[in-house]
Amino acid sequence: MKTTYWAMLLMLLPSMAYTQTTEKENDFSMSIQIRPRAEYRNGALVPRNEGEEPAGFINNRARLSMEYKRSDLQMKISAQHVGVWGQDPQIDKNGRFIMNEAWAKLNFGKGFFAQLGRQSLVYDDERILGGLDWNIAGRYHDALKLGYANPNNQLHLIFAFNQNDETKIGGTYYQQNGAQPYKNMQTFWYHYFSSYTPFDASLLFMNLGMETGDAATKESHTRYLQTMGTYITYKDNGWNVDGAFYYQMGKNLNAEKVSAFMASLQVAYAFASSSLEPTWTIVASADYLSGNSGGSDKYKAFNPLYGTHHKFYGAMDYFYASDFVSGYAPGLFDKRLGVLFRASDKVDMDLNYHHFSTAAKLSGLKKALGSEMDYQINWSVMKDVKLSAGYSIMRGTETMDVVKGGNHKSWQDWGWISVNINPRVLFVKW
Repeated sequence: MKTTYWAMLLMLLPSMAYTQTTEKENDFSMSIQIRPRAEYRNGALVPRNEGEEPAGFINNRARLSMEYKRSDLQMKISAQHVGVWGQDPQIDKNGRFIMNEAWAKLNFGKGFFAQLGRQSLVYDDERILGGLDWNIAGRYHDALKLGYANPNNQLHLIFAFNQNDETKIGGTYYQQNGAQPYKNMQTFWYHYFSSYTPFDASLLFMNLGMETGDAATKESHTRYLQTMGTYITYKDNGWNVDGAFYYQMGKNLNAEKVSAFMASLQVAYAFASSSLEPTWTIVASADYLSGNSGGSDKYKAFNPLYGTHHKFYGAMDYFYASDFVSGYAPGLFDKRLGVLFRASDKVDMDLNYHHFSTAAKLSGLKKALGSEMDYQINWSVMKDVKLSAGYSIMRGTETMDVVKGGNHKSWQDWGWISVNINPRVLFVKW
């Protein structure tokens, strides 16, 4: 009987809340995502050597998200299980189920807000701070975000302070391995938007504190790395142009003085069909990330930090999504030419050619790293269900062998197919 009473009470709660106000200002929604992806790897992330067999697997993301909104408060909790098919036993008592988002946003009125908790930090085109949704787990930060917004301006201040566990005494030594890759972070971001001009502009300043102390004695010694720069976009009459420039200084984890930069430029033009819907888009881009060749009192390799690198530097993730061979940080000069074809409102595909070379001149090596061709097709099978597939090949050089490993004479390719099922299964307003 007690169970019946509780069930009746839960059923009455929405109507009880509705009687208290004539305005429906409370929203609650729930969504579910199932995203399996089958991959064939024959040189993805790291070039393979001659004779090495290709790998294959199916990974999966299962995510449950719940969000609540009202005029002065917004909250989101998102939990996920990620892994490879067959990785867990049939009887599993220690499943990997984690919170990838758990935050609350307090709206104080007149554009001011505070958002705190576990959250994605996604800014501009995601070169420095991105959600990394391609990765099965995504990327999150534990942070406090203070912000202000009006129709033309956005301003965010982000603060983070990370520790491995609750401690009583012993200072604030932080073991970054297996945890967040920084000890503390302070970020300033400003964005300007005008409906009267085709230009938008953003400014970013990030100060990262990274632990370089002694793990044995727990003696803390924090080094600080600063990244600052701008991102500008232009959109008008089928043209879409964006550019970015960032500079880094301070000290890295090895206590070296840093002086590094990156610059990017992308130009795209969409050809309209007779129905005025863009059908073909041509894009050309160049990315330059400075590298370190030694012989200087400063470290000159730019670190793109927590961006979505898969989006920019080739789908096979040779650069920044995976490491160079130990001792090398040659930077990257990536030239891309691509075409996007939208066959219908349900089907689109793109083809991109990348030519890679090192930014720094390495002794005894040519700068050319190789060329990559990436193809991807996306099909909206039905509402909330999207099928995607891709295939890539890489033709490397002797320089690639030195800085990334593998054998450039070996055939390097990668293929994948993924289904993204992501419906909103519940929406309640009261």
